[in-house]
Amino acid sequence: MTSQIRSHASPLFRAGLRHWRAILSSALLISTAACSPYRPVQKAEVSFALAGFRAHPADTTARWAMMNLLPPNTLTYRMQNGQPVLLYADPIACGCVYMGDKTAYAAYKASHSIDAAQEQGMTAEINQHPGWDWSVWDSTADVDVVNGLRPGPSHVFY
Repeated sequence: MTSQIRSHASPLFRAGLRHWRAILSSALLISTAACSPYRPVQKAEVSFALAGFRAHPADTTARWAMMNLLPPNTLTYRMQNGQPVLLYADPIACGCVYMGDKTAYAAYKASHSIDAAQEQGMTAEINQHPGWDWSVWDSTADVDVVNGLRPGPSHVFY
């Protein structure tokens, strides 16, 4: 009788083990997929870098505040010394702002389709948020300079 019980218990145990293997395999696959970076974000980073934009990390509170004034993952611009500086805020992937001049924008535009409506949207967006502080993006910017406690250098920041 015990031999009959053992022979019937074995297939049930193996079926349960297969069930757990499938669950663990699925969990491993899902967790691995969740860790992989989002493709469009990677593509944007590479596109801007190849076009000549420079990534400036938002590594201070003032820079983070300025980055949050920009629409996320959208190309826009701000004026500096009468010239437009193109900006792309990437708060999630790199926590930085890509900055570029007209040449970088022309290279980016040549490899991407940007229509007149998008360019008009960039102009409309700048009119909504005119308060942009370039001093926080200076490479020598520190808390005292940004707060105006001591004078800091004046540079072009892209």
